[in-house]
Formats: sequence, structure tokens, C-alpha cells
Amino acid sequence: MRAAGEETLDEIERIEAQLSIFRPDSEMARVNRRAAEGPVRVSPPVFRLLERARILSQETGGAFDPTVGPLVRAWGFLGGGGAWPDSDRLAEARARVGMEHVELDPSQFSVRFARPGMMLDLGAIGKGYALDVAVELLREVGVTCALVHGGTSSVQGLGVPPDGQPWKVAIGPPAITSDTTATDDTAGEVLAEFVLTDVSLGVSAVAGKAFRRGNREWGHVLDPRTGEPVQGALLAAVVLPEATATDALATALLVLGAEGLEKLGARHPNLRALVVLPESGPTGWRVVRREPLPP
Repeated sequence: MRAAGEETLDEIERIEAQLSIFRPDSEMARVNRRAAEGPVRVSPPVFRLLERARILSQETGGAFDPTVGPLVRAWGFLGGGGAWPDSDRLAEARARVGMEHVELDPSQFSVRFARPGMMLDLGAIGKGYALDVAVELLREVGVTCALVHGGTSSVQGLGVPPDGQPWKVAIGPPAITSDTTATDDTAGEVLAEFVLTDVSLGVSAVAGKAFRRGNREWGHVLDPRTGEPVQGALLAAVVLPEATATDALATALLVLGAEGLEKLGARHPNLRALVVLPESGPTGWRVVRREPLPP
């Protein structure tokens, strides 16, 4: 079991070395440096992940978009705490965003940017992908039950523990501001509890990096379609079999808000999800849920 765990962690580290935009020798860093000049070859697994990201971007109408990096930089969230951008800089960044401007050539496993200044960042999907790979490795060596997580945003349950009680993961109240995790009234409260038997949970939230301007707080999760920080939701959670999809769709649901529940559910009938919306009142939020229809 120790060997299986170490092999799995080594594979996750290898994926990090491929995908991280903060490692200058990674495949994605090389793509971002050169793809505007011409096609850049990548490994087949990375190419397939990019194809999957493009499909998920199309499914969400661009609410999930791995080319959002120029906007993140314009808003000062790439390595910083955020700042209000001037209109010209924001317009320039928006022109460089859009998965439709990324050309993928399956015959060459190559990536090319149709516009200069574009940037691919698989951070919103990479942890889920790593979990999918890790769980598959565990299955191959005979592991029948495990709980694998990549921090609080990505969790996958494999099988059922020996005691017969399924893996359960709870979600607590959302942060209302970047320095608040719960009020005295909501401390310890559970918004939802998910049973994870051969399924994955993805969670996305606006809490984290943020800055205040006027009487509003502007967070680091951006709507790729408008170029502005998400304001219509505080937290989103999605449960599906594939962790790659749950990571991407949780981000998309945070952008889309309550209307995204049915939009995403139309494409994924087995979707379990919730979105937390800001609302005046004692807690400052309310929860809207979606459960799959019975077969």
C-alpha cells in the first residue's frame, strides 16, 4: 500500500511538472511562450486534456475557459492581490481570451494561438485531472477503496470503506468576504453532505484573493465572457464521476449562478450540484440545489 501511494503521488508530481504555468520548463509554459509564433507540440496526455478542456468550455458557453489568464493578469491576480484595471488594458485582455482562438491539431499533437498575447492556464481543471489519473493508478494496483483529495476544492471517492459506510464530505458556509469564513450564527453549519462512491466533488468559491473598491469586494474568480469578477454567486459545488469535469463545471457554475444548474444538468442528467447566492439577511446567502431525476 505504501508503494501504491508513493507511485500515485509521484504521478501527481509529474502532472504538476507538465501543467504548471509557474514552472518555466513545463509543457504549458512552453506553449504560452511559443504558440503565438507557430504550432507547439505537446505530449499526447496533455493534448487530450486540452481537447477535454475545449469541450467543457463549449458546454458551458465559455463560463469555463482556460484562456482566462490575460484577464487574471489585467486584474492583478496573477501573483498579486488584485487591482482595478484601466479600461484599455481590460479591453486588450478580453481580446486575448477565448478557447475558440486556440488551434489544436490532433495529427501533430500541437497547439497554436490564433492571437498574440494569449495564455493557457489549466489550474481550474488540473487538480481534477490529477485525481482522475491517481484513482486509475490505484485501481490498477488493486486498491478498492480510497479517498483522494487535492485540497478543499477537489475530492474523489473510490469504492466503499471496509466498514460499509460510504465516503462522506461536507461543505460549510461560504466566506462573505476574503477574511471571513463564517459568522457566529453559521459557524459549524453544514450546507450539504455528499456521498462519494466512485464519484468526484468539485468546489469553487470567490473567497481568497480579493480587493475592495468602494463598498464592494472584487474577487479573483473572473467571468471570461464579461472580463469582470464574479458577483452573482459565492460558492458552487458539483458531483459527477469524472473529477476533471467537476473541477471545470464547478468553476462554470460559480460564473453562471443559479441558471447554470439546469444548463449544466441538461448535458449531465446525473449532475448533483448546489450554488450559494448572495442575499440580504442574517447569513448573507441562500442555497439553490439540483438533484438528478430518478431513472
